[in-house]
Amino acid sequence: MAITAIKEKKTKAPVTIKMAKKDLAAGYNRYKKFGKTQYTGMQIGRGHHWHYDEGDWKETKITPDLWEISYAVNKRRVGHAPENSGVPVGTEYQWYIISHQHVKKLNANDYATEMTGLKFKLAHKRADKDAWNAKAPTQRKHLVQFLKDFIAQLEKEPIPLEFEYEGKAYKGEGIPISETCTADVCYEVDITLNDENLGIIRCAKSGWKMDRVEQGLIDAIGNEIFLYFE
Repeated sequence: MAITAIKEKKTKAPVTIKMAKKDLAAGYNRYKKFGKTQYTGMQIGRGHHWHYDEGDWKETKITPDLWEISYAVNKRRVGHAPENSGVPVGTEYQWYIISHQHVKKLNANDYATEMTGLKFKLAHKRADKDAWNAKAPTQRKHLVQFLKDFIAQLEKEPIPLEFEYEGKAYKGEGIPISETCTADVCYEVDITLNDENLGIIRCAKSGWKMDRVEQGLIDAIGNEIFLYFE
């Protein structure tokens, strides 16, 4: 009887469990809400990471402090987009960028440069269309409102920052990004310490995050912001 039982188990068809494959594209393309605005694409709070090819930057001095710039380059995604997600090839965008550029001269011909800031979408053109979704006067109107909101943000009382980290004294301020503020708490803040802009700190589920700043200093800045809003 024991041998028969074993043979019966061996001849039995194996049980297979089919796992449902997560449809990442569906999540990307579904409609979402941000306040009263409906949108598709990447969810608020998530981000892209790109590598830029060798670019072409040109600049012309207009006044002692004002320069005209132009820049052209291809950028490449780090990793891969979910299959069937995103806009069709040929889609175009127009953005307006406000940023801090930190430049350090390394030698006669080379400079290290970093940029942090914000970009605002003025218009897009679908791959199967010949026209932009917003006419030039409308784009200008949106840009004016964006700049007014940005100025109002700069004119508000900043978050005072003063602390020590690894034996060094830091003093500065944080400018809350108004679009990230809810119930008198702001989740992204533009940080300046010791008269140098460090970029934007953001509060994520896993803690405070910031690009190109060591985590210990990020945590110290985040703690000061937390105490301010407490």
